[in-house]
Amino acid sequence: MPVPGNGNRPGPAQAPSSTAPRAHPTPVTLSDHPRAGLYGAGLLAHGTGLAVTPVPPSGDTPPEPGEGEGPGKPDPRHEAAHQDAAPSATPATGAGHLTLLLVENDPAGALSIPEMLDASGKPIRVRTARNLTEAARLLTDDVHCVLLDLNLPAADDDDPLAVLRRLLDLAPHHAVLALTASEDVEGGAEAVRVGAQDFLVRDELDGRVLSRAVRYAVERKRADTAQRQLAEGRLRAQENARLERGLLPTPLLEGAPLRFAAHYRPGRSRALLGGDFYDTVRTPDGTVHAMIGDVSGHGPDEAALGVELRIAWRALTLAGLSGDRLLATLQEVLEHEREDEETFATLCTVDIAPDGRSAAMCLAGHPAPVVRRGGGRAELLPQEPCGPALGLLPRGRWPRTQVGLGPEWSLMLYTDGLIEGRIGAGSLRLGQEGMLALVREHQGAGLRGAELLESTVHAARDLNGGELTDDVAAILLAR
Repeated sequence: MPVPGNGNRPGPAQAPSSTAPRAHPTPVTLSDHPRAGLYGAGLLAHGTGLAVTPVPPSGDTPPEPGEGEGPGKPDPRHEAAHQDAAPSATPATGAGHLTLLLVENDPAGALSIPEMLDASGKPIRVRTARNLTEAARLLTDDVHCVLLDLNLPAADDDDPLAVLRRLLDLAPHHAVLALTASEDVEGGAEAVRVGAQDFLVRDELDGRVLSRAVRYAVERKRADTAQRQLAEGRLRAQENARLERGLLPTPLLEGAPLRFAAHYRPGRSRALLGGDFYDTVRTPDGTVHAMIGDVSGHGPDEAALGVELRIAWRALTLAGLSGDRLLATLQEVLEHEREDEETFATLCTVDIAPDGRSAAMCLAGHPAPVVRRGGGRAELLPQEPCGPALGLLPRGRWPRTQVGLGPEWSLMLYTDGLIEGRIGAGSLRLGQEGMLALVREHQGAGLRGAELLESTVHAARDLNGGELTDDVAAILLAR
């Protein structure tokens, strides 16, 4: 009988600027943004036209007029925001306040940030930084968008967008708005091409335009990130599928007067390869060797180990090993390659004589095959003698059983995922006898080869009331 439980195991930051960020002067409301429909068509759908006082980073009440303005009068709340804040890996995406980080160097204080609301009517918080060093310290998890003045001095005078490129490197997960002068609209458009979500003209800022721009940039960044992650996931899935398909066996039966069919379904969702494995090869003396096995569990580690055992079996078989010597060597491979000392594998090997009329079978804790001779009924081959599953006993023995086949026959090898499904809502399992009844029924209906395997697996799944939870593999050889 199958071994009980098989298949069910489970660079350093720079010194901060000595000049503290300042609070903004009283905002000035200007006309609507003339470009709201050019790069940000979605902005118009979110406008509220409302205005509130910006909220400082700490969430306190706004500073008194004049507090923190100008050199030498830092706002203590802004100073607190500078204290050892680590750069953010992923901006906040919750339903709380939106936070805007303004990066601009304007000693005269000519730039005014208007009052802004988010889509739910909550105030958009504003932080300020005079350079990218300060910006890197203020890019905490609660920052959603960065408004960058493209006129900031850059080390690379040959690249007018060097500051933007550096910011994009510092904040790859944040939305970025570029702020440009009215005479440099083309520079703003180039900033979008480089990676900013949108650009705004410095002289045309007002509360409605800026709040819409911030919200649009945040949502566009989220959509772009989600699209990129989806594309990356699809590429990984395609690569994994190609890899797994390449690891499935191609039977080597050239010259053998036998028909071969296989059915394989991993238990893992969205996987092509599980812990079950099989292979078939014909050696130069005309013997056809078939094997099917099952590594305990059905995760990626078990799938990898199954591939290793299959490849080792093929190499050892082609090298002339069989029976007890082959299985003992496979056990050594398993013991060296498994991640967990409790991992084991069941195995069934069948060596069909060159004349096709007889076979030698070895069972290592695996269910016995089903044979049909001539026009008779399908029956189970003897389960005994049966050796232990590979990896359970350090010095196991696996005796060979001689099986007569006759001039016309079919031989079905399978894993226990096919027989461990339930029958209805109770605890009763299909078992070998139940599976044998399904095979007989479908053979009586004239099904052969791949159709017989597929119909048997589907019938077991229907009796289970849904997908079989373990890996399922089955192969059929016929003469």
